Amino acid sequence: MIYFLVGTAGAIGAVLRYVVGILFFTNSSFPLTTLIVNLIGSFLLAWFTTSLFKRLSVSPMISTAVSTGFIGSFTTFSAVSVETVTIFQSGNVLLAAFYVFISISGGLLMSSLGFQRSRE
Repeated sequence: MIYFLVGTAGAIGAVLRYVVGILFFTNSSFPLTTLIVNLIGSFLLAWFTTSLFKRLSVSPMISTAVSTGFIGSFTTFSAVSVETVTIFQSGNVLLAAFYVFISISGGLLMSSLGFQRSRE
């Protein structure tokens, strides 16, 4: 049953990521869509796992489905890696470095905000 739940939640997360990609698509050399979904996902994972699941008494199977399936497929580190290399290869080293920096520091900040939100 857990495989079905993780797979279903993963499919929903992947479709939502695609929708966000359509809504925030730009022809810019900066991968804004990936940054947006990863920052949102960092916040949601911290908030869901530290607060929401406990307040709602969510079963471990649902918690795993949402955190691993939904958020895992909604966010993507592999896209950050490929996009960073692509930016770097285009000769824009500073933009590539900025993208890595903002992805990591922004993800940590959003996770921190998610943890803080869970304490309220």
